Formats: sequence, structure tokens, C-alpha cells
Amino acid sequence: MLNRKQVRFCLDEMKKMFPDAECELNHRNPFELVIAVLLSAQCTDVLVNKVTADLFKKYQTPEDYLAVSLEELQQDIRRIGLYRNKAKNIQKLCQALIDQHHGEVPQTREALMKLAGVGRKTANVVVSVAFKVPAIAVDTHLERVSKRLGICRWKDSVLEVEETLMRKVPEEEWSETHHRMIFFGRYHCKARNPNCPECPLLEICREGKKRMKKLEVTPN
Repeated sequence: MLNRKQVRFCLDEMKKMFPDAECELNHRNPFELVIAVLLSAQCTDVLVNKVTADLFKKYQTPEDYLAVSLEELQQDIRRIGLYRNKAKNIQKLCQALIDQHHGEVPQTREALMKLAGVGRKTANVVVSVAFKVPAIAVDTHLERVSKRLGICRWKDSVLEVEETLMRKVPEEEWSETHHRMIFFGRYHCKARNPNCPECPLLEICREGKKRMKKLEVTPN
């Protein structure tokens, strides 16, 4: 596994590559962010933004989502994967916000995780982006990058990846590191076709070295 000096090198290089990395889900307030992140599970941010462009015009408060039938809400988000279950969770979440939080999005991870459809990753995104609380939300990109580089072990769970990064990255950099690692995984270290030949981290990347070795042409 990479030591702290090597992790520091990774963070610095990612900062050079993606200095302006930020949440790519369009939203105007914490409530819209919660809905957008909930919808983004197993779905691209690009598609979510297309759907929420109209969704957020029609629904602006928790009450708005509860004023329509479940079937109508499902139709409004039908382009999103798992839309039936997500529509149910949205209405349950909105009811809980009204009943337990005066219609406002709670600001702690613990309270957020009690809402329907909100897991640890979603809660971490919301506290980090909406409320500026240091957090590392581990999505598929961040998990893949952490394991390929050797910051974490291949067998580590998502929670173990998060805990390892929290130990190896200064707390004041958690949120920005989360965004930069996602950008790095989304646009450079892609799942199917990582850009190893042009990667500034190749020399310390265990997975990159293996991939490059396979690409070497053996002389006849």
C-alpha cells in the first residue's frame, strides 16, 4: 500500500489535473442536492441533470413531491434507473423532512442516513457540498482509483476505503480530495479504458504498471 508521502504525491498531481473539481449534480439548495444524489445511484450525473432540469421546476418543496401520486412522480423520473423505488424513497424522505425536520434538510450525516434512500455516500456528499463539513463520499470512481493506486487494499469494503482515506488525507482536504478523485476516475482512470500511458501517477500505480506490462510488445 502507498505510504503517506506517495499519497501526498497522488493528491498533488490530481490537484494539477483537476484544480476546479466540484459536484457536477445541478442543484440550488440542500434539498435539491439530496434529491439529485438519491437519483444518481447507478446512474450518470449527466442523465440526472437532464431529468432534474424539469423536475426541479415542477417540485420545489417536500410538499410538492407529496402533492402528486406515486405514479406521476415515477413518470417524471422514468428515464432514471430504478425509478420506481427511487420515487417511493423520495416521497418517504419528503414526509420525514416535514414530520421530523420542519421541512428542512438535516445537517448531520447521522440524521441524513435515517432518511429513505440516503446511505452513507449520499449523506457524505450532502454534508460536504451543502454544509461544508469535511467528508469523503466513496462512490465507484473513488473506490476504483483508491484500489488501483494501492492507497487501499483490493478486499477493502467501501467503509474501509473511506476510513483509510480519512487517515491518510488531512481533514481539511477531505472534501476537495473526494471531488478530485472522482474526476480522476471519471475522466482519466476510467473503469474500462484507463489512460495509463499518459498518467502522471504511473510510476507508483500498481495496477497501471501491470496494465502497461501487458501492453509491452515481445520481440519476435
